[in-house]
Amino acid sequence: MSLRFTIDGRDGAARAGRLETPHGLVPTPAFMPVGTLGAVKGVPPEALERLGASILLCNLYHLAVRPGIDAVERLGGLHQFTAWPRPILTDSGGFQVFSLARLAAVDDDGVSFRNHVDGAAMRLTPEIVVRFQERLGVDVGMVLDECPPWPAERERVAAAVRRTGEWARRSRDAWTQGATALFAIVQGGVHEELRHAAARDLSSLDFPGYAIGGVSVGEPEADRRRVVEWTAPALPEEKPRYLMGVGTPADIAHAVRSGVDLFDCVLPSRNGRHGLLWERHGELRIKNARYRDDPTPLRCGVSRGFLHHLFRAGEVTAGVLATLHNLSFYLDFMRDLGEAIASGSLVERLAAWPVARLGDEPPG
Repeated sequence: MSLRFTIDGRDGAARAGRLETPHGLVPTPAFMPVGTLGAVKGVPPEALERLGASILLCNLYHLAVRPGIDAVERLGGLHQFTAWPRPILTDSGGFQVFSLARLAAVDDDGVSFRNHVDGAAMRLTPEIVVRFQERLGVDVGMVLDECPPWPAERERVAAAVRRTGEWARRSRDAWTQGATALFAIVQGGVHEELRHAAARDLSSLDFPGYAIGGVSVGEPEADRRRVVEWTAPALPEEKPRYLMGVGTPADIAHAVRSGVDLFDCVLPSRNGRHGLLWERHGELRIKNARYRDDPTPLRCGVSRGFLHHLFRAGEVTAGVLATLHNLSFYLDFMRDLGEAIASGSLVERLAAWPVARLGDEPPG
């Protein structure tokens, strides 16, 4: 087995541990910066390392569209191609079934696309996705899944659960059990019984890890949190648990307290490029006039006043610096959560992060 997960500490349902991969160790809970095409926009790989990122998320669909799996393989695999030496996880393209629905047709065998770049035909099946991720040489690959929209009729969601389960079986059969570990994905929308049934079914297949998918697709915050509370404890205790595409500091704190280990989200980089920053005490909209003469230093090494000036002037460096600030915030937040879990002081430590205030507590 190419992946090993160890839980070193607990605080309630929260876990602090280590995910060992062929390209290094990932302390958990961990946040994965999103480098869809192999890089976080505006941030070179050495800068990510300096910030303390231990794992990067890339997207198989987008890399398959350009530059293509053959090109990446010729250039030494995804780690060498991107100059990122640490672990990489790739999404399968399943989310694009949802986000690019107008360009995709789903059947029981797989998904047919007209890709979003030049409209060329593309086909993904569970077996193709596994083969592509193994050729890229990634540490963790996600199985192909079907992410139903929100809202959707229960029958529509149940059909996606059935199809995702069958695709997981086919992925498991196609997997060589080499250097790339496969994670299965639990779907089920906002239906508790479907989530539990999917978790039981997929757990029986004994994947190296499991993900909670189909959240943050438009559903209310309360529903999203209930899905996490239902699903996380239904997944194998000894395997890593990954909440896909979530989220805000408060969402992450809630999920950590519910027993989730891995996270990714575009918010730190995307919102940073639009001038929204996170700090311990809340959100900061740096374009606002109140920051024009503010000398307070930011995590990216410049003052609020200077970053305000760069945004107002339309300087491209503004988005880069804001992204660095936000990623530093997220990664520091995750380290602090891990230390708090290890010392049994998670609730008390969260009080130092008002931006992550939960409101209602998760059960247990």
